[in-house]
Amino acid sequence: MTSGTTPPAAGRGSVSAGFTDHLFRHAVAQGADPAILARRAGLRVEMLGNPDRRIPLAQYMALMRAAQDLCRSPSLALHVGAARDFREFSIAGLICYAAPTMGEALRQLNRYGRLAMDVQLPQVGPRFQLVPRADGLWLVDGRADPNAFPELTESTWSRFIAETARHFPHAAFAQEVHVTHARPAYGDLCAALWKVPVVFDAAWNAIRIDPSWLNIPLHNPSQYAFGILSAHADTLLAELESARTARGRVEAALLPILHTGDGGMDRVAAALGLSRQSLYRQLKAEGTRFDAVLDGLRFRLAVAYLMGRKASVNEVAYLVGFSEPSAFSRAFKRWTGVSPRHYQPHAGQAGPDA
Repeated sequence: MTSGTTPPAAGRGSVSAGFTDHLFRHAVAQGADPAILARRAGLRVEMLGNPDRRIPLAQYMALMRAAQDLCRSPSLALHVGAARDFREFSIAGLICYAAPTMGEALRQLNRYGRLAMDVQLPQVGPRFQLVPRADGLWLVDGRADPNAFPELTESTWSRFIAETARHFPHAAFAQEVHVTHARPAYGDLCAALWKVPVVFDAAWNAIRIDPSWLNIPLHNPSQYAFGILSAHADTLLAELESARTARGRVEAALLPILHTGDGGMDRVAAALGLSRQSLYRQLKAEGTRFDAVLDGLRFRLAVAYLMGRKASVNEVAYLVGFSEPSAFSRAFKRWTGVSPRHYQPHAGQAGPDA
């Protein structure tokens, strides 16, 4: 379960910093040295300060496995999933808890769950699906390549089962759990924690559930909270979707290096794990070019810095990657028709590559 290789689908996607911080704090509470843990996962602790920030899924996987090692706990994922309510570290969890019933919470989890963990799915449709069969109703996790990161399966089912038991101790829910990965050395612990039979090496990752679970009324449904949270979550979803485009990935790669002036196409392509030609083709398919994306990003950042009135024109030139203020001034006049010192935004001034 701690293979050093990552199959292609396993490390694709991203995790919210809030979700990642939950794992980090749990590991530290179990005895992991925070500095060593962060170093082995390639994390800076300040990255976790904004709960909506995105952390690459591959980095979250590295954090999980470093935590297992430092805590001497191969079963750590089981306990992470059961430790705290989902609402304590994810806006998706808050939305679920604002729903009127467990069934509606599941629907909202499928809508907004990507904000906590955006994983690859082999099919079009929700990650969690209800599948009726002759032997009962099954709640199925349909993410791709689950055995590359079985810890996620274990933490996910622990969260479903533990949170239901915590808030509705007398409600019927899990009757049997299937997981696709091989039985680990701590296999008996899975059955002990989940309090149901567990089948390893199964054909799917699924829980056979009591259908009455879907109708459990949640304690404090709130239409007001749901509306406020959903509006913010919809904005975050749009940002996440943008980051999936080639343009969004290029902008994300450029942001931390733009001020160095070394944001060329070759460097960005290498950072994205692509050849220059592959990146060119992906951007062309979206109707844009690398220089247009770079130009547009520089323009938007320059305007934001100037409007903030906390940086001089010369400092803004540096921040957006120009080695000479005069070159920045020429570019800014091309973008807006005026010099940066005289810029006043007005309607219709959209900038390049709008």
